[in-house]
Amino acid sequence: MRLKKLSLRVRIFFAMILLVLIASILIAAVTIYQYNEEAIDYHKERLERKEIAIISHINKVIEKTTWEVATENVPLIFKDEIYNIADIHSLRINLYDLDGGLLKSSKASFKNDSITKCIDTEVLNAISNTANHRYVVKNRKNGETFQSSYSFVYDKKSKPLAILNLPYLENDDFLNKELNEFLERLGYAYLFMMLIAVILALLLSKYITRTLKTISDKINQTRLEKRNKKIDIESSSEEISTLVNSYNSMIDELEESAVQLATSEREQAWREMAKQVAHEIKNPLTPMRLSVQSFQRKFNPEDENIYQKVDEYSKTLIQQIDTMSSIASAFSNFAKMPAQKNETLNVSNIVKLALDIFSEDNIEFSTDNSELMANFDRTQLIRVVTNLVKNGIQAIPHDKEDPKIIVRVSSEKEMIKITIEDNGIGVAEENKSKIFEPKFTTKTSGMGLGLAMVKNIVETYKGSITFTSQQGIGTIFTVTFPKI
Repeated sequence: MRLKKLSLRVRIFFAMILLVLIASILIAAVTIYQYNEEAIDYHKERLERKEIAIISHINKVIEKTTWEVATENVPLIFKDEIYNIADIHSLRINLYDLDGGLLKSSKASFKNDSITKCIDTEVLNAISNTANHRYVVKNRKNGETFQSSYSFVYDKKSKPLAILNLPYLENDDFLNKELNEFLERLGYAYLFMMLIAVILALLLSKYITRTLKTISDKINQTRLEKRNKKIDIESSSEEISTLVNSYNSMIDELEESAVQLATSEREQAWREMAKQVAHEIKNPLTPMRLSVQSFQRKFNPEDENIYQKVDEYSKTLIQQIDTMSSIASAFSNFAKMPAQKNETLNVSNIVKLALDIFSEDNIEFSTDNSELMANFDRTQLIRVVTNLVKNGIQAIPHDKEDPKIIVRVSSEKEMIKITIEDNGIGVAEENKSKIFEPKFTTKTSGMGLGLAMVKNIVETYKGSITFTSQQGIGTIFTVTFPKI
């Protein structure tokens, strides 16, 4: 339970240190075990080599002796030679008869209990029953390990002559010294490695948790009602990069959803407002016109200036009424979703027809296919094109040396694409997100409903409208919708 309460940074740190400690202990244990096994093999092989060399030396003595080679003559045959052999091979030698009785020993003087006078029956049986007639007894006394090998010595006719006994002390001082030196050097290496591990664990745990903390802080600061910043982390791991990319993708989707929601709410509000304004303005228009016309008919004509006054008054009033009617119609057109008449149109021809109403010579038209057919309302398509071209013309300064509007109609997979490009002043960066909002305009005249209406029309026919713009270079509007 306490481990779960620790921070991720602390857990990573302790995990790395524990891993190094376990690895160090395992390596040290394997090293000690390997040294012990090598020591056992070394003493075993050394005793075997000594035994082979001594037997070879004994056989040469037997070949050169003048005594009759018999078991009872062994003490005479090896009276002096046994000491030479023991000195040459640095090992004590005991010779026993075939019944286990001591015949001769290289130890010149010894107490009665210092050397076994008789071999145990168990050892004699083991020597006789083994294939190579050899048996090794191993025991431990006073903290030291002793091996004692027993094997037959043969005469010239290969008959057992005596039993050779070689007591061997396993002296591990050299191996232990070598092992201690190795473990000491290994300990220094482990201390250095532990120091490096501590530093790396601190840095790595800090790096990982710092990145996660950054992500956590960003997630906590995420709000729907404001613009959220993306996470920018360089040189991160694959897992962290995946997490960061997922968060950034979520931010994009959240921002897009927020924009769509805000746009939808604004458009809905403006639709409701437009309907209300149209209703409020249109209601008094007809009675006002009738009142003015009635006033014209019934006013006293005897006044010498009455006709001029009435005429001027009527024209002024009618002109204002027409203006109010125009405003109301504009709001009403925006609020009213365009009807889908689904006419089968040749888009290239309709766009070219829409451009004919403009008297400017700087409008260029091109198409890669004169037979691009789509289901679209003719009037609405002309309205889309004329609005965008008119905006392009108004965006070009009057003192522009080479004003140009380029209109292209092309086919792209299953879609028809119309682009209107101008070399005007472009759209300011702060205005790009508002360009399709109702009642937004950068011009001194107009109601700012043109682009909002175009977007409304295009989306009604399952299309889309986008734009790219650079200040001082120009703007390109792109309209796409399905073709037949």
